[in-house]
Amino acid sequence: MSVPLLQGTEWFVDEKTLESTRRSLHAVAESLLAGPQYRASGTIRLQLTTKGFKTRAEPELLVEGAQVIAQGHGYPLSGVTLKELGAMLGVEAAGPGNYHDGADAGPDEPIEVDPEAAEQMFKALNMGQEGLRSFAPQQEPVLWPEHFDVGILVNDVAYGVSPGDRHIGMPYAYVSAQAPDDDPYWNESFGAAKLISELGSAENIAQFFNEGQSRLSG
Repeated sequence: MSVPLLQGTEWFVDEKTLESTRRSLHAVAESLLAGPQYRASGTIRLQLTTKGFKTRAEPELLVEGAQVIAQGHGYPLSGVTLKELGAMLGVEAAGPGNYHDGADAGPDEPIEVDPEAAEQMFKALNMGQEGLRSFAPQQEPVLWPEHFDVGILVNDVAYGVSPGDRHIGMPYAYVSAQAPDDDPYWNESFGAAKLISELGSAENIAQFFNEGQSRLSG
């Protein structure tokens, strides 16, 4: 089945391609960027870019579309395992080890990233980041490797955008908080979620976050 990732897109990707691309990008973020960065620089925080994501500290690594770039050289994110790609990059293919959840990908995990699926996921994440910055200008969004989502924390409430996961297969915005069961806004066990394809813009994403904050404070 083919499904649209964002409103107004001119092409589609099938769910299997979307899922495999998301899993591979999550594994790369965790094992090839966040893990080596944590061991070298003590932080797991990654930074979203227009076409991908990168480390915030040493080692300097950048994922752009369907390739990872190190020292000016690009390596395709397909047809290799995490361990093989780590050897090419000169890093150990292993996650940070300071959390229990994650991509659940071992060093022999094969990587397959579809360029179109990756492009659409990064569009969704960047739209989400723009919405987060509009909602809370004082906060700096972080791409977290554990769940591979871009998010912030405001008054102990997590706001963010995920490219999809095992629970919700498509990119979605979320507000993670304990909330009343009788309020339809809170439609998930972890709080509230709404598909990016339904929200359609950074402005609407910010409004979704504002509504959640207002309901929590009300």
